[in-house]
Amino acid sequence: MTEQDRVTVNDPRGPVNNGEGHQYVFYGAATDWMTRKGVGSLRIAREDRVRLANRFVPPRGYRIAADHLEKPGSVVLLEGPPGSGRRAAAIMLLHGFGEDRSTDEERVRVEELPATATDENRNDKPLTPGEGDRFLLDLSGITDEEEYTRAQHRLAVHQSKVQEAGAHMVVVLPSVMEHAHAPDFEPHRVKLERPRGVAVVTRYLRMDRMAFHPADLRSADLQRLCDRSPMRELARLAGLVKAARDSGRFGSDFAGWLDQAIHAVTDRAGEVGQQMVAVRTAPERALLLAAAVFEGARADTVYEAWQCLLKEVGYKEEVTSEFAQTDFGERLKALGIERAPDGRLRFERLAYADAVQTYFWANFPGVRNRLRDWIGSAAELDGLTTDDQVDVVVRFGERSLAVRRPDDLFDLMVRWANDAARASGDPRAATALELGLRHEEFGGWFRRRIYECVTRSGSLPDGLARVLTTACHQSLGATHPDQAVVRLHHLAVRREGAAHGAREALLDLAGRDRRLYRLLIDRLRDRARQEQPGAHSHLHLLAELLRSDRAPDPPRWPDLFLGWKTVFSQPPTELWNPLVNSWLDAVADDRTQEMALNVMVRATHGRTAALHRLYVIACGWARSARHPSRAAVAALFWRHIDQAQYARPETERAGAEPRTTEEER
Repeated sequence: MTEQDRVTVNDPRGPVNNGEGHQYVFYGAATDWMTRKGVGSLRIAREDRVRLANRFVPPRGYRIAADHLEKPGSVVLLEGPPGSGRRAAAIMLLHGFGEDRSTDEERVRVEELPATATDENRNDKPLTPGEGDRFLLDLSGITDEEEYTRAQHRLAVHQSKVQEAGAHMVVVLPSVMEHAHAPDFEPHRVKLERPRGVAVVTRYLRMDRMAFHPADLRSADLQRLCDRSPMRELARLAGLVKAARDSGRFGSDFAGWLDQAIHAVTDRAGEVGQQMVAVRTAPERALLLAAAVFEGARADTVYEAWQCLLKEVGYKEEVTSEFAQTDFGERLKALGIERAPDGRLRFERLAYADAVQTYFWANFPGVRNRLRDWIGSAAELDGLTTDDQVDVVVRFGERSLAVRRPDDLFDLMVRWANDAARASGDPRAATALELGLRHEEFGGWFRRRIYECVTRSGSLPDGLARVLTTACHQSLGATHPDQAVVRLHHLAVRREGAAHGAREALLDLAGRDRRLYRLLIDRLRDRARQEQPGAHSHLHLLAELLRSDRAPDPPRWPDLFLGWKTVFSQPPTELWNPLVNSWLDAVADDRTQEMALNVMVRATHGRTAALHRLYVIACGWARSARHPSRAAVAALFWRHIDQAQYARPETERAGAEPRTTEEER
């Protein structure tokens, strides 16, 4: 469900943990902590589209859009008011059609295209979709008329490519640009209207296995929310009902849980404002904020975080014995904070911590830098578990992005990544980067910052490189795979120790998808031809990509031909052995792959020295393990080599390309 371009999806195993402001969506692999922490998730990966489908209530006009999209080569443009569920509808359209006709994961992948041009993609080759590919283009965040004109020009190019290939694309239009819509797109536009709010709440509650009767949803307060609130707020409301139930602190009946959730949505901001009028001293306010950001941590850890915050904001307490001061427990009770039997702190009222954080970030702009520095230090406290650290980063990240300070989150990510002692990377850094990449407004900003990091000259710390590699592989690989390939390619050819992990991530990502595989072949061929003498990083990577165990199944021989042609035309020839041997192994194991032998030979373009080199490699391969299948494959390969060498007239062979220095040895 969306408000403008924002999407919220409740996970059935945890409450939504968002306050006012932007909703954050997460997709990609290895993000179990998001589910555990109740962070709203709408991944474009299939398993998460399925989760959304279970909760999705189609807006009016959805059926018309689905009928338009069914035809191969179709493009559908969705328009509608903010909060009507446009982005969720777009993803469900791409997810839903033809789902029963194919079980091939590659054929049902949904890829998101960049909404605006960047320095990185402005000069890239145009989109090259394949038959049945599915693309999402979300333009709903564009508010500048000139930028929208440029976006529509790119859309026209995409539309042509999609139609030619028989692919499918859904576009979410900005609600504030109706006057600037290009008339050429009029036949493809479908207007959506918001679904019934009570139907949305009902669907979410039922998916959370909430027992209730229809009459329980007829209160006037709930009806007002259902009639006026954007879909993301209704999703959040349902999540808070579940949170109230699961906490065990708000009674045992549905009416009580719903009442608590409605109060959390409608009254918390005002209640925090009233409390701040009464709470005037720096220690009290600092404790209130520390307890909100570190809610769920142990009391002693919250105490340390509180003291760190007081130091960060420059508070100097009069020197006196702590025994003479108000004790910590009394301070907590006065602020409405309770200590659970397990020693962890929580606010007495549902979702009060979110409202406290929202209040501080909105009303104390002069201390935001200090709050950033405080989080950077306090998130390292020894008493915090990994889950506690993730909670802190999520809460800080949500508030920073809500007040349009993405630099704060990115800077902390870099700090934590560089300080990481573990080889797997720092969970705080990974969480911060995930949050930024999933943010609808600032996701593009974070992608650009990653691009700047991986393309800058000079060394890149291994810790940061590992975090960037993971984010590109797992997150961008699911949503913006072309951009993931570009960034991983830059990481893979750097000289730092983490480059090996980036190479593996890049080759894995490209091997999953034929379009990405061809994209990477083209990039590596271009750069291999441009490499300085003695620098073969791109050629080494290309040779590894072209091995049989890296190629998509079934192989696309034209793509392999282009790659092999580049490898076989340049030194060093030691790159040839593992590449050719891998395909000889593949043919020995599966004779349906015999085409590889002919294609490899043709990729030499008849150059005598190259053909001799292939012959020598095949001889060594056949001798390395005496087996009848190897002898037969080698003999077949030799026949292809002989045909290529002797089938041409002598005059043609005399005009063959010159040998490389290494081939003459």
